[in-house]
This record gives sequence, C-alpha cells and structure tokens, in this order.
Amino acid sequence: VLYSMGVLNSKTFVETDRSGLVAGYVGQTAIKTKEKIESAIGGILFIDEAYALAQDAGSGSGFGKEAIDALVKGMDDNRDNLLVILAGYSDDMDKFLDTNPGLKSRFANIIEFKDYSVDDLLIIADNLFRNKGYVITKEARLKMKDIFKEACKVSDFGNGRYVRNIFEKAVRNQAVRLEKIDNLTKEYLVTIEACDVSEVNL
Repeated sequence: VLYSMGVLNSKTFVETDRSGLVAGYVGQTAIKTKEKIESAIGGILFIDEAYALAQDAGSGSGFGKEAIDALVKGMDDNRDNLLVILAGYSDDMDKFLDTNPGLKSRFANIIEFKDYSVDDLLIIADNLFRNKGYVITKEARLKMKDIFKEACKVSDFGNGRYVRNIFEKAVRNQAVRLEKIDNLTKEYLVTIEACDVSEVNL
C-alpha cells in the first residue's frame, strides 16, 4: 500500500529479530545491523520482538545496545528512504524505547493493538479448525469459550497465538482418542469433541 501511494520506493520488506541484528563477537553487531538496514533500503525493515534488543542494555556494553545504537544511526542516515517498524508487547516496548535517548523521538507513530476478545478468539478458532478440515461440536466450542475467558484474564497470554496452541493440542488429543476406536468413519476423523479440547500453558 505504501509503495502504491508513492511513500516507499520499493516493495522490499525485510523481517528480522534480535538474532538477525546481534552478532556473537565484539564489533560485529554494528556491521550485522548495518547490513540488515541496507538490505531494506527503499522499503520496510520490520523488527519483531524488538524489546529483546534491550535485554542487555543495562550493562552499558551489551551487543543489544550496540545494535540499538547502529539502528538509530542507520535510521537517521536513511530517514528519507527507509521505514522501520518495531513490534512487541506494549510494556516491554515502552522500556525498550527508553534505552536510547534518540530512539523514541524517531518513532512518531505508536499504534497499540488491543487484544482479541473472547468472541474474536472463537471466530479465529472456528476459521482455523474449518480451514484444516475439522468440525467442532457445540460442546467443544463452549469449552473453548470457557478456556478463552480464563486465558483473557492473564496479561500477555499470547492472544491469537493461544488459539493456535489450543488447536494443535486438540488435534493431538483427538488422534490419541481415535487410536482406541475400531472401524473409524470419516466423521470421526474430522470431528473435534469437547474431551479433545484442553487448556495449554500460558
């Protein structure tokens, strides 16, 4: 969209995280970060879980701090030809932006995405199971709803990712259950029962 609007010069989209910016030896992190920035010139550099860069910032000489310093300089040097997007949990990102005096001022737009509601999570679950060829019984769906209600009470519980974990565990539970049944029909193979649905670690 930004390319079509003429905001960006190219459709380049480079996604990375701490491991893509931080090296294991002194002096290499700045080089690695600069190379990642250069690969995104004209487009977007997306840094997921960016707050992880600050996990050693308190030491004053950590590799994460070196990456942050290189990132700030790279953004300044390419401010007319690079869009940098940082993503992460709100509280962690607030702390991260405070690790470098020039970092926060370079991100004029901060968008906070609210967690999905219980009903939203159920819609995501419905779509996930359906797209994978499964049918959820009414009882299984009600059980999932109860699980989502409890999970939503925990901060940073994973939200949409939690639905995927519920799905994967339900499919595994169903497979174990079906091992004990003879003469399986197609209906058995695609149906997720309430007993297949269980909580996963938050």
